[in-house]
Amino acid sequence: MPFKKLIKPLQESLTELGFEHATPFQQQIIPKIKGGLNLFGIAPEGSGKSTALALGVIQKLNGVAFDDVPRALIFVKDRDAAHALEEKFKMFLGNSDLRIYSAYEEPKINNQRDDIYAGVDIVIATPKRLSKLYYMNGINLARLQLLVVEDAEFIFDNSCHTDVKRITESVPKCQLLVFNKAFTNRMEKLQDLFMENAQIVEVE
Repeated sequence: MPFKKLIKPLQESLTELGFEHATPFQQQIIPKIKGGLNLFGIAPEGSGKSTALALGVIQKLNGVAFDDVPRALIFVKDRDAAHALEEKFKMFLGNSDLRIYSAYEEPKINNQRDDIYAGVDIVIATPKRLSKLYYMNGINLARLQLLVVEDAEFIFDNSCHTDVKRITESVPKCQLLVFNKAFTNRMEKLQDLFMENAQIVEVE
């Protein structure tokens, strides 16, 4: 682990893409994601955080679509971040049937609700839009296995951390992952909000 101990569909995708060696950050965090731990993943740009996130989530879901309700939810800053992360996931989903969907602020929230209810495994969303979908019964989080925050510094802007905290309190117990460039004072606040017992995986 990684990459030799990943599920076969991921190994095939990594080979096709020319990935041979994991970064030090990926070597440390992917096995811990597989192990079910709540984690802070702290590393600078260029350390392979987004790839580690995608590989860890796909591995956790066994690369196989199941039922119609989301099993992984990933919070991102905005529409651009959602699209960027969705494209990162799609790089590794060529040999998997996992379904991924992005939800962000736009007028047609009813369309987003319908798309999610049609069946999806991984939802990438902004906190504000996800909260609206959740409270209008537009998304079922009863079988959520993973809740992730990418580049988590942003959630303290516009009080997004309150939306994230409400969701963590509303869903059944699931694995929590927070990724960020540095372990700042804001990350310490997240320890108090919903990451009290999380381990810190950090590379410089």
